[in-house]
Amino acid sequence: MGTCKAGAEKEDATGKDGAVYLRKKITLLRAVSLVIGSIIGSGIFISPKGVLKNSGNVGLSLVVWVACGVLSMFGALSYADIGTAIKKSGGHYIYLLETLGPLPAFLRLWAEFVMIRPANIAVGSLAFGRYLIEPVFAPCHAPDPAVKLLSAIGIIFIIALNCWSVSWSANLQTTFMVLKLVAIGLVIVPGMIALANGRTENFQNAFDTSSLALDKLPLAFYSGMFAFGGWFYINFVTEEMINPERNIPITVIVSLTVVTVCYLLANVSYFAVLTADEVLASEAVAVSFADQTLRQFSSVIPVLVALSCFGALNGGIFASSRMLFVAAREGQWPFLFSMIHIRRQTPLPALILMMPLVFLMIAMGDLYGLLNFYSFSRWIFMGLVTLGLIIHQRRYPHLPRPFKVPIIIPLVFTTLCLFIAGMSLYSDPLNTGIGCAITLSGLPVYYLTLHKSRLPQRWRDNFNFLTTKLQVLMEVIPQEVQTY
Repeated sequence: MGTCKAGAEKEDATGKDGAVYLRKKITLLRAVSLVIGSIIGSGIFISPKGVLKNSGNVGLSLVVWVACGVLSMFGALSYADIGTAIKKSGGHYIYLLETLGPLPAFLRLWAEFVMIRPANIAVGSLAFGRYLIEPVFAPCHAPDPAVKLLSAIGIIFIIALNCWSVSWSANLQTTFMVLKLVAIGLVIVPGMIALANGRTENFQNAFDTSSLALDKLPLAFYSGMFAFGGWFYINFVTEEMINPERNIPITVIVSLTVVTVCYLLANVSYFAVLTADEVLASEAVAVSFADQTLRQFSSVIPVLVALSCFGALNGGIFASSRMLFVAAREGQWPFLFSMIHIRRQTPLPALILMMPLVFLMIAMGDLYGLLNFYSFSRWIFMGLVTLGLIIHQRRYPHLPRPFKVPIIIPLVFTTLCLFIAGMSLYSDPLNTGIGCAITLSGLPVYYLTLHKSRLPQRWRDNFNFLTTKLQVLMEVIPQEVQTY
């Protein structure tokens, strides 16, 4: 019996008769770790300032955090619905391709890898580098070159690990999920102790309307929803999940519930110790909180925030590489990026492609302004995905749907996304316009992919020659087993 089991494990590791394809290695625990670990980055340690500033008072800011959790749950449940009906990896891209057609899918892909993903990874890595090295230089600020170097090293390590082994990167994600929960626990526990000791003065007149500005409330939601970003990553790796019909819905329900509760308790803890003015004056609320509660151990919080950013980066890189892999497999990206390493069984070309633009943006330095460029594209495409779900349900009413949500859920989320996109266009027309222009710059590239047969034969021959040489160099081949 033991021999049979060992043989089965060996077969699972090497693939049936040595075939090359992405294995089903994402268990329920790893799926939950991916989602929680991708959502909890630097947001909860920094974003409370933005939510409080734009909501106007403590009470409404807590309501906004809960509402953001509920709305994120609506989006995640909608994605779980379509993800159990369309069993391909690729997330936003594949759902747009299957419901609304190739053009919106390609524009989402273009925006992801020219603008959204490099900027997101670069900002996360810079936050990682700064928080990790800041305690060394305290009370002074860490020099920018040191932060950038450490950020680049962190990205190289994550991509190398993801190229080496799916299991190792998934196990690392589980470890970092635990560290993130420890970091939030170091905020929640002292705050709850302070409340138990009667420190409730900061909650007096929590809903004071003197500083309330309803026109800024959407911006509070924007800050809160940013901290919940990453709930959709599980849909990027559907083909690698064990029993996705069951595990995707469980993953999103468990993950969003845990994160929402943690975020609410963390914010209550912040306000139990810090006044509203102190929160607004702080550049990093968690660090200011730790200075008052952990005293001599306060330096542990920046390190844990750095590790939290690192875990979010690992989850984002792991998942987003699958979008590029699937797009190449569908013929909308160079075929090389649909290939898998013959021994490591990882999408190595898709992972490596992300590095040049990320390093360029890290070198540019402060990218928080650049994040505004893609806000419009991000929200408009998520709204189109859930709109596509509604259309898909109507178009294929008899298609088996292992997990089906009431139509009101994707309808509410679609409306929310379109509203946020409209608000970003109204509140920041310059950055929104630039982001929109970058997205639309994918139109001529889409035309070339659609009509690549019209390119000169010499160009195509040179491109095929380069693809072959890179394939040999990286030891990759197309997947040999259909996984959807």
